[in-house]
Amino acid sequence: MNTPPSPSGAEHTGRPPVRLGALVPLTRPGWVEAGRHLLAGLDLAVREVNEAGGIGGRPLELVVRDTAADPERAAAAVDELAGLGVTAVAGEYHSVVARAAAARADALGVPFLCSSAVLDALTEEPTEWVARLAPAQSHGWRVYADFLLGAGRRQVAVATQPSVYWASGTRVLRDHLAPRGGTVVELDTNALTPEALCDALVDHGATALLLLVGHPEPAVPIVRAVRGDQRLAEILVGAPAGQPEFVEWAAALGEDGAGIPFLRYLPERLGPLGERVGKQLRERLGEAPSFVAFEGWDTVAVLAEVLRSHGTDRAAIAASWPRVAVEGTRGPIRFSRTPGISVWQWAWTPVQVVDRDPAEPGRFRILHAG
Repeated sequence: MNTPPSPSGAEHTGRPPVRLGALVPLTRPGWVEAGRHLLAGLDLAVREVNEAGGIGGRPLELVVRDTAADPERAAAAVDELAGLGVTAVAGEYHSVVARAAAARADALGVPFLCSSAVLDALTEEPTEWVARLAPAQSHGWRVYADFLLGAGRRQVAVATQPSVYWASGTRVLRDHLAPRGGTVVELDTNALTPEALCDALVDHGATALLLLVGHPEPAVPIVRAVRGDQRLAEILVGAPAGQPEFVEWAAALGEDGAGIPFLRYLPERLGPLGERVGKQLRERLGEAPSFVAFEGWDTVAVLAEVLRSHGTDRAAIAASWPRVAVEGTRGPIRFSRTPGISVWQWAWTPVQVVDRDPAEPGRFRILHAG
């Protein structure tokens, strides 16, 4: 699926547009709801840039490609977008997909600003071509591990599927919890039915179950099975990757989907810019915007400022990452070299552990911040 370029939001000037490539999961097996929020943020920011006169009088144009959570498709899209003459590539939500896109962008010499993917090893070797807004997994998931410790949940089970992303998350949790008296046991959801997984949780004496699996399958059946098992009435069910953030989760699980802590990358209170953008995103989406929508808006805000200040040459854009200073919806954005991270990194966006209030599932509660 190739999505038409975003409307400019400005009168046609007769000058060629400045093109940005955008990678977004818009079809299954991609997380479509996350893709929709990401694209809403990207598109809103492009329209605002154009309403303010564009880039040196030239309209900014978003050329969107659907990755469908497929790494090969994403790499091919980067090739195509590079051939179309985009100044930079932006977006992507799925970490394994973003890693493939980043590798291709690095090889082709195309700047890539990753909006949402958190995998630490976004590229195998350090690169000047790639920057990232989302916090690295090792940072955010350590915050989540601290939340578990503070809640007295030290016997942790992870329901997992084969994936570089889930394996990396499990390693972060184990490395952080083990020195502090915590344990992590892995339960393979490809080998266990939801009912058998419940039996294993009882056998291991787990006090927390973390869902390191896809949504809606197998996450939704697992939650239903655990919630329906009286032996597990006291277990904490968590989803650090953020599945409960989206309306689709609440629609599928209802009350069973509440009280499941997840990571969200928002401050406790948005400033004036965040409030304004959030209101406009809500109008576009017809629902409360997730942190992913704010990531999309911030992505274009950064690239627009870079294009205004440093021009449209790809090498100049890549060289500008360490000089970026942009007011984003969630705070001032700057990029730096962070130990263990191979790309230019915003260190860090605000990190929260949040859940849906069991008494009012449409409301979020902040449980921990880091």
